[in-house]
Amino acid sequence: MSGYFQWFILTAITGSPLGSAVALIVFWLVVDRFTLGFLPDPVRWVMRWRRAARLEDVLLGNPHDGRARLELAQLYVERGRGKRAVDVLRPNFDKGADDIQSVFTMGEACLLAGYVDQGEKLLDHAEELNPEFRVGEIQLVRGRQRLARGDFAGAKKAFESLLAIRRGTITGRVMLSMAMKGLGDDASAALMRDDAWREYVSAPGFQRRKERSWAWRARPSRPATYLLIFVLCFSFFATVIAPKISTWSAMNRHGGTYTDPSLADPDDEQ
Repeated sequence: MSGYFQWFILTAITGSPLGSAVALIVFWLVVDRFTLGFLPDPVRWVMRWRRAARLEDVLLGNPHDGRARLELAQLYVERGRGKRAVDVLRPNFDKGADDIQSVFTMGEACLLAGYVDQGEKLLDHAEELNPEFRVGEIQLVRGRQRLARGDFAGAKKAFESLLAIRRGTITGRVMLSMAMKGLGDDASAALMRDDAWREYVSAPGFQRRKERSWAWRARPSRPATYLLIFVLCFSFFATVIAPKISTWSAMNRHGGTYTDPSLADPDDEQ
């Protein structure tokens, strides 16, 4: 059922087009928070945007603030702006930065910007500095970028290394299944998806909320079932409940009596 149709029905009930639109937006944001988790968190997005703006102002006044450059580059990486992150962080490396945070961030930024060789070398160096950085985050980033480039063999190797460090990862298992499928090993990919779903079912609540969207990629029939149930419930509401509410509202507007125009006597109109 289209969003326009939902808005149309809600407007007919409430009589407020703007209020109906706002209610639908809020409703779908809440539904997404507790189901798929595909939509960005608006509060988090605004906070990050404000923080990035503040850091940009800081660097305008003090371009030598290396810590502000690193944090701003990390925010750019999260937003997928790899080239911008590289440009912001490069002055730190010109000064000899060699800490794990800077090396890892620059490596991911280079991969996002399309500088594959430089990015892979930087991630290799980050792994030398700390092989288990953020419980396998290096392997996750490397595997994700290889998967995006179509390097399925390289992605498979990276995700297998990730699972050796982050044993409970659902995301890593689903991505590993995607790499296996890319290599033509459909049977192993299916088994890995089943393994990802079992891990999701047994995971604690906070992890399920964080990795729910990836778990449902392993078992896509689950969100499809929820969506079907929702559509059926909404259709029932639109065809049965909404007309009764609309009639009740019209009766209140007419002082408690209301006659359906379609049932009016033609002689009365004369």
